[in-house]
Amino acid sequence: MADSNIPAPVARVIRRLGENVSLARRRRRMTQEDLAQRIGASVNTVRRLEAGHPGSALVHLARAMQVFGELDRLDQLLDTQQDAVGLALQDESLPQRVYARKRGKSASSSF
Repeated sequence: MADSNIPAPVARVIRRLGENVSLARRRRRMTQEDLAQRIGASVNTVRRLEAGHPGSALVHLARAMQVFGELDRLDQLLDTQQDAVGLALQDESLPQRVYARKRGKSASSSF
């Protein structure tokens, strides 16, 4: 990967992800041509994805994961219910007290 705008840790993860796509494909005894056909892409696109090219479209990764039966793992990557930092930040902004709402004459209780 020659793009100097990509931080080294990000480049390493993308490269490792590409290697894992290649390994998953080979373990399933699929050629690059087979995978390309199943995800609706060219063989060159599969080669670039497996090489960890930073310009590879996310849709190709998602389609490959679907072919491998692993799409649910992609769906769980940023599970907001498990986002410890996001939940902590959200909790920090919660009010200290919650007051009952004043009910007007036309307001009806929905509880």
